[in-house]
Amino acid sequence: MNRILIVEDEPRITLFLEKGFRANGFMTAVARDGQAAIQFALEDEWDLVILDLGLPGKDGLSVLEELRGQGFHHPVIILTARDDVQDKVTGLELGADDYVTKPFHFDELLARVRARLRVSGTATGQTEMVLRANNIALDLRTRRVYAGDRLVELSAREFTLAETFLRHPEQVMSREQLLNHVWGYDYDPGSNIVDVYVGYLRKKLGDELIETVRGVGYRLRSSG
Repeated sequence: MNRILIVEDEPRITLFLEKGFRANGFMTAVARDGQAAIQFALEDEWDLVILDLGLPGKDGLSVLEELRGQGFHHPVIILTARDDVQDKVTGLELGADDYVTKPFHFDELLARVRARLRVSGTATGQTEMVLRANNIALDLRTRRVYAGDRLVELSAREFTLAETFLRHPEQVMSREQLLNHVWGYDYDPGSNIVDVYVGYLRKKLGDELIETVRGVGYRLRSSG
């Protein structure tokens, strides 16, 4: 099981990241300031670090520079609200492997994490490229979705929602979980956007595929 160190001082984002990574099979720990990040990273074994730049005490770029200077060779993905080109250039020159700006969608960050772990040779297990449940097949490489033998056209958001369901067949997923996975932590939790898009998927993939669990959320049926 891969281990991720999350270096972030914003509690809401930290909780969002921990829940998302743990739901996808990762172990996580959190450092909330720069000095703690250096200590955590150097004293334990991590497969990857998610690093915010705006940290108390010692900023993220200083943390990155010190870690690389002390021989920390594992992947580091910068996750920050700073979108200035010079910040990106500096971060990459100091040894960051990737740079993601806030607001972000968790599934994109997850894909980048998995890609970096594959490159570094620390990814656990094989990444499944075709997800299947019931009569649905979703190909992650070609972005094609089949319902039986029928090719179904999905929008980017519909595809991400379908992927989320197929990664968790028979699991009851709350609206909040789906909102976090597909639309990101910054989306209005009072929105009915999840219900709207579930309706779109039902029309395109079949009314009986996604079951409503009253008062909780939705569940993908893995068999007919």
